Amino acid sequence: IKYPAICRENNIQGRVLIQFIVNKDGSIVDPEVVKSVNPYLDKEALRVVAGMPKWKPGSQRGKPVRVKFTVPVNFRLN
Repeated sequence: IKYPAICRENNIQGRVLIQFIVNKDGSIVDPEVVKSVNPYLDKEALRVVAGMPKWKPGSQRGKPVRVKFTVPVNFRLN
């Protein structure tokens, strides 16, 4: 995660919630912001989630299925 410079300068912090679907093959599709903090932080959180490697897909009765996840991305300055 690269903290956006404009947010660092203005001391903007918070938790962005990103929701996405893990396909049957483990790929991540349709990432979207569920809870926004700042447009710059939202964009960075979406970039990080979209760049994640494939996940292990969910399974139901032994077969892979699509699963919807919501992941928090915390931005905190020290």
